[in-house]
Parts: sequence; structure tokens; C-alpha cells
Amino acid sequence: MKSLLKFSFRIVALIIICASCKSTKVATKPTTPKPPKAPIEKNEDWSIPNENGVYKKWDAKTPINIEEFRAAWIATVANINWPSKPGLSTEVQKEEAVKLLDFLETHNYNAAIFQVRPQADALYRSTLEPWSHYLTGKQGIAPSPYYDPLEFWIEEAHKRGIELHVWLNPYRAHHSKNNEISDVSIVKKNPELVVELENGMWWMDPSLEETKAHSLAVVKDIVRRYDIDGVHFDDYFYPYDSYNNGKDFPDDKSWQQYLKSGGKLSRGDWRRDNVNSFVEMVYKAIKTEKKDIKFGISPFGIWRPGYPASVVGFDAYNQLYADAKLWLNKGWVDYIAPQLYWKIDKEGQRFPDLLKWWEGENTLHRHLWPGLKMDLDGDEQNTIEIVNQLKLTREILPESKGAIHWSIGPLLKYQSLAEGIKQQSYAKKALVPPSPWLDNTPPQRPNINTTLRAGQVNMVWNHPNKKDISKYVLYYKYAEKGWDYIILNESNTSYRLPVTDANKHKIEKVGITAVDRVGNQSLFFEENIK
Repeated sequence: MKSLLKFSFRIVALIIICASCKSTKVATKPTTPKPPKAPIEKNEDWSIPNENGVYKKWDAKTPINIEEFRAAWIATVANINWPSKPGLSTEVQKEEAVKLLDFLETHNYNAAIFQVRPQADALYRSTLEPWSHYLTGKQGIAPSPYYDPLEFWIEEAHKRGIELHVWLNPYRAHHSKNNEISDVSIVKKNPELVVELENGMWWMDPSLEETKAHSLAVVKDIVRRYDIDGVHFDDYFYPYDSYNNGKDFPDDKSWQQYLKSGGKLSRGDWRRDNVNSFVEMVYKAIKTEKKDIKFGISPFGIWRPGYPASVVGFDAYNQLYADAKLWLNKGWVDYIAPQLYWKIDKEGQRFPDLLKWWEGENTLHRHLWPGLKMDLDGDEQNTIEIVNQLKLTREILPESKGAIHWSIGPLLKYQSLAEGIKQQSYAKKALVPPSPWLDNTPPQRPNINTTLRAGQVNMVWNHPNKKDISKYVLYYKYAEKGWDYIILNESNTSYRLPVTDANKHKIEKVGITAVDRVGNQSLFFEENIK
């Protein structure tokens, strides 16, 4: 009787888990798989946050953890990474884009941070800002033959299982390198919003409500119309003072208006408040449009000198007026990627010291994926340094591993670096870690049919809610070996494995999970192969 009660309790627990899945459809019973022998206990803390607003991530009970964010920045400003120069034909632009995405796929990256707004312009179809000079050679002129580069990048990235995050510069109005100010530039169309810097750049004044409204409209427009996975800002808020020959940002007019209106903040606090309010506004607007799209910022790697005590250097808090610590503490970002562009043993800016400090500030358990500088000479020591930095990120950030590589250029330039990272750090593909505060509900598990034929295990599966699925993970285990896996795109619904491997080890178990757009895996189940 006691064993019967225990069995009934386990069945109820399984029913509760299945009822919490996203799809309301009832899955058809698989014809071959048997239910797992061991009961799967419900994780009592995954569905609601604790008193500090922190979610305990849904546990899919997979046999191994295969999550790590692996991204590279792809810069379009000044044609740093793509396209190689302005005015290339549509065909050549597409060929260059595919080459970059093929590189990411074959080297086991899973995200691209693609710059679509380098200077209040657009590398996509927009009614708010002109086509980019860096695309066609003349601002305001569309590609010919016509295509939408962002649509193309999204489609090609997703084909390869790669997330596409749009990278926007929120305030730069005109870059000084290699292009003239056109009649359709915001500098001429809305001169009241911009100021000129002494290096030839023009900058939108972050204190103006019209600036915030315009840049926010750009973000919302992209989020609303494109199937992107994330929105990304870099470290440019108020500009570096070197852009103005060391002089202060020229916002005297708006500062005096603020004082006349009764403003009480110091000038530094006022500037920071201008940026803080915009960051909060952007985060909330994105979630209103599409909750599951991630918002990430990559600030300068040092918040302030002395944090931690060993750190000296540039004060982004007082010079860029970027209070990145606040954004992280408030949960106004889904991921933060401080630009830790220094070596592990760099006196005054040691990589592990800085990463541990940022980790200590991550009180809401958002993603912390540091930015790593790839071009540290390109020699063997450079490869060793980057591989060791990746190893440190995994040790310091075990709950959500990941990094962003600046940029894809050096990875293409130095083959030994790219191959060294692949062989030593990215030997197999990985899933982007899920974001439980955005969506902590797992998808329903797939239905799978497994047969043995001609020395092969043939697996065919389907899912009752295909629109919810971005990938599948096929797990398998051979005798005397640990679990292994293969990540497949949502279009793949079958796979074959040999019954015995090259060392004559016989396959023992297989299992499969479905993965949604936020990275949640369905409840893992395994099947014994006999």
C-alpha cells in the first residue's frame, strides 16, 4: 500500500510539471519512449521570484550543462567590420555578411552583436532616420538592387542557430571619419538637438526630451518590426572628453535652462540622471513591445577608480556620466558586458579583479558577459591570454557563463587565435543561457520515435507547438563514456547515431529537449537503447 501511494504521488508531481508548460495542447503519447524510471521532482522555486526579485531558473534536469553566451561585435561605423567599404553591390554585401556568419557558426559562437545605427542613421528600412553612408556611400540612399540588410542578417543568423542583437549608438549624430554631413542628417534636420565636438563629431544632447523621444522611437520601431533577439548599447553615452580636445561637453544652453526651471542637481548628477532615465525608459519600452527581447549594455570596464580597491584608470561615472552599477542594481538590463579589455595580470586593471567586482554588484542575477579584447598582438601569447580569460569567466560566473569578443575583425585576421579559441574553449556548440526574469516557463517536451535499423539508432520527433521552439538538443550516451550532445535548429526533426562508436562502445541512452526563444529547455527524459 505504501509503495502504491508513493507511485501515485510521483504521477501527480509529473502532471503538475506538464500542466505548467507553455503549450495548452495535449501531447500525443510517444510510441517508443518509455517514461523515466526515476521520478522528476518539481522545482518549487522556479515559477515566482524570491523577496529580492530573483528567480530560481527552471531546471530541465538535463544530464550536462551546455549553456554559454558566445558573441562577437560586428561594427559598421567607419566600415570597421562590415561592409568592407561603402557602396558595394547588394550581392557583395550579402556575400560578406554570409562569410562573417559562417565564421561564427563554424567556430561555435551563438550570437552576433550587429551595429545597425552607427550615427543616427540606419542599416535597415526606416522612416525615422536615413540610410547609412557606410552602406551605400551616400547617406539617405537605399541599397540597389534593393534589400533590407537587417532582415537579411536576421534570417541568415537564425538559419545558423545564431542570435541577432541590434547594436545602436543612442546619441552619436555624426561620426567625423570619411563622410560629409548630408542634407538628411539629423545635424541639419534637427540642429536644435545636436552639438559639435572639436574632433568633427556631432552629438545629440542627452538632456533634451526630444533627444530621448527620438532615440526611444528608433528602438521601439526596430523591436516592433524585426524578429531580433536583443537590443544592445555600447559605452558611448556622453562622449569621451578626448573627442572635444579635453574640454567639457558643450551643453551650457540646456544646463542653464535646467537651472532656470528650478533644477537642484549638480551638473554631474544632472547628466547622469539624463542617461539613467533614458536607460530605464528603453528597458521598459522593449518589454512593453516584446517581453522576451533582451536589452544589454556594454559600459566601460571600470565603473569608478577604486572599485575594487586595486583598480585605477578612467572614471566612466564622472566622464561618460554612465552609472552602469545603478542599471545593473536596478535590473534595467538583461545583460551587462563591461569592456574588460585588459590582461589578467595588468597592474591597476587586472581582469579577474574587475570581473569579480562586477559579479558582486549583480544582485538581481542578470547576465554578466564581459567584453574581451581580441587584438592583443595576435601572437601565441594572445591566444593563451584569451583562453585563460574565458576559463576565468567560467570559474567566476558558473551560473551564466559567457563573453562578447571585440571584435570579429581580429578573429578573422589571426587564424591561430580563432582556431585556438575553438579548440580550447569552444570545441562544441552551446545554448544561450535562459533569462528566467523574462520567461521561466519551459516548453512542452517533444514527441520522439526511436528505431534500430542497420546498425543505427534512427530518431524522428515533432513538437505540438513548433512556433515556440528555436532549437532541439539531442543528448546521447555510449557505454563507458559520459553524456554528449548535438544542438539542432528547429527545422531538424530527425537524426541518426551509430549503434557503436569508433571505439566499439555501444550506445546506451538517448534523450531530447526542445528549446524556446529565451533558452528554456523542456523537461529532459531519457530512453534506454537495447
